[in-house]
Amino acid sequence: MSFDLSKHGISGGNPKQQILRNPSVALLYKLGVAEYGKDIASSGALIADSAAKKGRSPKEKRIVEEETTKADVWWGNVNIPISENSYEINKGFAIGYLKSLPRLFVIDAYAGWDPEYRVKVRVIVSDPYHALFMWNMLIRPTAEELASFGEPEWVMYNAGEMFASTAVPEVNVPTSVNLNFKKKEFVILGSQYAGEMKKGIFTVLNYILPKQGVLSMHCSANEGEKGDVALFFGLSGTGKTTLSADPNRHLIGDDEHGWTDKGVFNFEGGCYAKTVNLSAEGEPQIYNAIRYGALLENVGYDPETFEVDYTDISKTENTRVSYPVEFIENAKIPCMGGHPNNIIFLTCDAFGVLPPVSKLTPGQAMYHFISGYTAKVAGTEVGITEPQATFSACFGAAFLVWHPTKYAELLAEKMKKYNANVWLVNTGWTGGAYGVGSRFKLKYTRAIINAVLDGSLDKAEFEADSIFGLAMPKAVPEVPTEVLNPVNSWKDKASFDATARKLAGMFVENFKKYSDKASKEILEASPKP
Repeated sequence: MSFDLSKHGISGGNPKQQILRNPSVALLYKLGVAEYGKDIASSGALIADSAAKKGRSPKEKRIVEEETTKADVWWGNVNIPISENSYEINKGFAIGYLKSLPRLFVIDAYAGWDPEYRVKVRVIVSDPYHALFMWNMLIRPTAEELASFGEPEWVMYNAGEMFASTAVPEVNVPTSVNLNFKKKEFVILGSQYAGEMKKGIFTVLNYILPKQGVLSMHCSANEGEKGDVALFFGLSGTGKTTLSADPNRHLIGDDEHGWTDKGVFNFEGGCYAKTVNLSAEGEPQIYNAIRYGALLENVGYDPETFEVDYTDISKTENTRVSYPVEFIENAKIPCMGGHPNNIIFLTCDAFGVLPPVSKLTPGQAMYHFISGYTAKVAGTEVGITEPQATFSACFGAAFLVWHPTKYAELLAEKMKKYNANVWLVNTGWTGGAYGVGSRFKLKYTRAIINAVLDGSLDKAEFEADSIFGLAMPKAVPEVPTEVLNPVNSWKDKASFDATARKLAGMFVENFKKYSDKASKEILEASPKP
C-alpha cells in the first residue's frame, strides 16, 4: 500500500504514483539498478552520480525571513534571506514536480542520538540514491519506533532534479536551497548533491539546539576505554578524520555533535567520508566500510569489473561514500558519550609560525573557536607564492544560524563547568613557511594527540608565546623539543617574527566582524601583532 503524503500537498498529480516509506536497502538497490541507472561496485556499494552539482551550493542557501526567527539569525553572506512569498513559490514548484512522478521515496528517521533532543525528520525524495543516503545518515528507527513515529517535526522536499526559476524574486540561479524555521520545512531545487540534505539538517540543529542550551558542533568525537571523550574540530585538510580515527578508541561520530548537560551525542546515524586517494593501508576503517549498504558518490570505476578507482578525479575531487556508523568496527552504539575531557582544535598552519601544540585558556578557546583558522598552500595561479589564510567561524561557518559568539559562549560555559581542556594542534609547517619549511610528521602529531588524551601533557611545564599568547609545552614524549617552540625551528629569526606578526594581523583583521558582540574575555585573547 502506497504511503499517503496528501497532508504535505503531494496528491492528485499522478493517480498511479507509488510512495515507498522506509523501503529496504535491497529494494533501493533493485530499483536503483533496474530503473534509475545506478551501478553496484565490486565491493558491494551502490554507485550514484549527483549530475551537474558535485558539491554543496552555499551561496544559494536561503533562510526564510519571518517574524518568529528574524531577530535570532546571523544575517549576511552565510544566512541570506528569502521572503515568505518566494519560498512558497519555490515550495509549490517542488511539490508540483514531486507529485507528478511515478514513484517517490519517504524516509522517516531521527536526527540526534539523545532521545531528549532528537528531531523527527521526514525526507521526501524522487531517487533511491537520495533515499539510501538519508537512510544511512539519519538515525534509523526500529520497527516499533516507526509504528509510533506519528507526524514529523521537520519535512524535507527534495526536488533537486528540477531547476529553480530565476523569475522568482531573490532566486538568481537555477539552484535554490531554502530553510523555513517557522514552518519547519526544507526545500531543494536544482541540486542533486546529497550533501545538501545532510548539511541542511545540520543547519536546522544549529538553530534549535542552542535555544535549549545545547552546543551544536561541527566536529568528530571518540571515546577511550576508560570513558574519556575527545572532540576534534578542524577545517578540510587539517587531519580531523585521520586523527580521530583511532583503533584504540571508540568512534562516537565523524562530523556533527551536540553537547548537553549529560555529555555529547552524535547527530547522525552514518558517516559521509571523502574517498579521494582512499586506500586500505591509509584509512582501513573507511575502506572496509565500503560494502553492501554503503553509497559511493561521483567516483570513477571500471565499467566492466565495477572496481572503483579512488585516484580518479575526472568528475570531481569531492568523491564521497556514505555508510551507517555501525560499519565502523569500533563505533560506539548508541553514539553518545560523557563530557569531553579534551577538545582539540586542528589547524594546518602553512605559515609555519604556530606551535605544534598549545593549551588554551577559556578566552583563547572562544577566540580561536570563533576564528576557525587554517591555511592553504600556495595555488597554481601566477603570482600566488605564499600560503592563503582561511577563517571559518566555529570551524563550520557555512552551517551557523546564530551569531558565532553564541556558540563560543556555550563552548566556554561547558568547558568551564565540566573541566575540559582545549588544545590548539598545528598539523602544518615547521622550520619555515610552505616552500621553505617542512610539514610536521604525522608520527609527531599522533604522539602529541596521545599525550593529550592520556593526560600526561596536562602536567607538562609550559612557556608563553609572545605574539599569540599561547602556552607551549617544553617537552612532549617522542617529539623533538626544537619544534615545540616554532621560533627555534626557524634559521631566520627575523623572518619568523615578521611572518608571525603578519599572521597575527590577519587574525585581528578577520575578528573585527565579530568584535561588536564579543566579550572582554574573548577580545583580550587576541594576538598582538
